[in-house]
Amino acid sequence: MELPDAPSCARNREPILEQLRRLLASSRHVLEIGSGTGQHAVYFAPRLPQLVWQTSDRAENLPAISAWLEAEPADNLRAPLELDVSGDWPPIDVDTIFTANTLHIMSADSVRLFFHRLPQVLQPGGQLIVYGPVKVGGEYIGPTNADFDLWLKGRDPMSGIRDLEWLDQLALAVGLAREELHYLPANNQLVVWRRKTKGS
Repeated sequence: MELPDAPSCARNREPILEQLRRLLASSRHVLEIGSGTGQHAVYFAPRLPQLVWQTSDRAENLPAISAWLEAEPADNLRAPLELDVSGDWPPIDVDTIFTANTLHIMSADSVRLFFHRLPQVLQPGGQLIVYGPVKVGGEYIGPTNADFDLWLKGRDPMSGIRDLEWLDQLALAVGLAREELHYLPANNQLVVWRRKTKGS
């Protein structure tokens, strides 16, 4: 089987990994939601050996992830779980959730469900790390993002680049507060929210 290839994974993995080394230094169990081809997982997991990296995605994407995991196995990399944000989530308890290039692909309703269900699996004090394009103050961070947003909406009117402030509202509604915002190459951002602990 020829391994599926998402060229953007090779382009963006180093800047993401640079941030993840710091953010995940004390993490022990990461759930990646929307693992796609699995290329991010097989690259990040062996370089973050202190933690378990759990892949997941919708059922139709699991064979591609499994193929990459078989081709490039790592001791701390786990076979993908079936997870559709609008369906039932698997019973899992993690200290970090990571997702890349997903929120602009999902419908707005699916993004709402994504945040609503985070507390089911994310421990108090845990972090949500999102990579991808977002608008800040209603503005795109580059002209290519405006074109990309038009393309997304032309393909699916319910998708599109999300407003950071809207994501902050969804996060706050379930007890997460934004801690960090980093601008990475190719007009993408990495956003970190943390789930509040009791009494905080």
